[in-house]
Amino acid sequence: MDDALYLTNLRDAKGAAVEILVREGRIAAKGKSVDAEGVSGIDGHGALVLPALVDSHLHLDKSLAGLPWYPHAAGPDRKSRIDTEKQMRDGLPLSVAARAGNLIERLVVHGTGHCRTHIDVDPELGLASLEGVLEARERYSHAITVQTVAFPQSGVLTCPGTLDVMEEALRAGADLLGGIDPAGIDGDVDGQLDAIFNLAEKHGVGIDIHLHDGGETGAAEVAAIVERTKVHGMQGRVAISHGFCLGDIAESAAAPLIEAMAGAGVANITHAPGGTSIPPVKQMHEAGVAVAAGNDGIRDSWCPYGDGDMLERAMLIGWRSNFRTDPDLELAHHFASRAGADLLGVANYGLDVGCRADFFTIPTETVAEAVVRHPPRSLVVHAGHIIARNGIYEGRA
Repeated sequence: MDDALYLTNLRDAKGAAVEILVREGRIAAKGKSVDAEGVSGIDGHGALVLPALVDSHLHLDKSLAGLPWYPHAAGPDRKSRIDTEKQMRDGLPLSVAARAGNLIERLVVHGTGHCRTHIDVDPELGLASLEGVLEARERYSHAITVQTVAFPQSGVLTCPGTLDVMEEALRAGADLLGGIDPAGIDGDVDGQLDAIFNLAEKHGVGIDIHLHDGGETGAAEVAAIVERTKVHGMQGRVAISHGFCLGDIAESAAAPLIEAMAGAGVANITHAPGGTSIPPVKQMHEAGVAVAAGNDGIRDSWCPYGDGDMLERAMLIGWRSNFRTDPDLELAHHFASRAGADLLGVANYGLDVGCRADFFTIPTETVAEAVVRHPPRSLVVHAGHIIARNGIYEGRA
């Protein structure tokens, strides 16, 4: 069976006419006119072609995708959201694997080809959610790559036994270790960070830590994470997800923290949060911090919003950051694409000859328009195969 794919009448990010020939899952040729003898072409109708989107922070295990509407029941504080989720999860009529799969299909139709998901682990839950997500990852391996983080949502020290379960999760297939608000959840910054950094070093894995704590408390935690990153030689392998504090402290206080993050190779992952401050992502990018983007919760017990579209998320980042020019909107797109691919270590990413054939087409004139309007993707290609058209998933189940 010939697995070649030939797309014609496309435009690249600069507006130039382009054709793409794919063979064996990679871009074999690309240009204004390519030699695709013997391969039937698919007319792209002048659509823009862009590399796969990357969701660098979501929670596949929490989503209610595929279920009837659940009115939001949690209170406004983090503890209420954690408690409400625990009360709901055992009574849900679909398994973690099924709900994660439903959400993956939504990600895919929007052009996301790679993602990083945090998965709850603790002594009560054990590895059940991780096993469900790993099942979904295997089922949809033809459509998306999924990187997993063992996430101690209930705390590392305040929930005894969690660190042991996190280590079990690594042995069971989790790719990275997570953490959460060492001050706000555990009340012991040094204790939590020592525990997760020592465990990460032992297993040779990276760290992605949720940091919701704001103000001076959060700023002190950023400094502590940066320092441990350097001590443990983990430059380029540590990310701070959210980092709201960087947007709600004075610019004069944030600037040295941002410089320190850049020097230690500590990344930031943002999702354009509502109800709190967003880090100064353009300033951070210009200072050399690797900034990527994710959807965070997508229609779950924490938040009723979201449908998995990373272009819409890029628009929200741009809106909250007061991005108005095309170059700034292109930067928001960068956070949701190339920057995320670099963070996740996606090899051969892009639209050059030899790259993985992970891309999508969209009926817009420019990248900036794609971010602002984010219409349905005309075609979605992963590993050289069309897996979605016009918002409809076509991959095998």
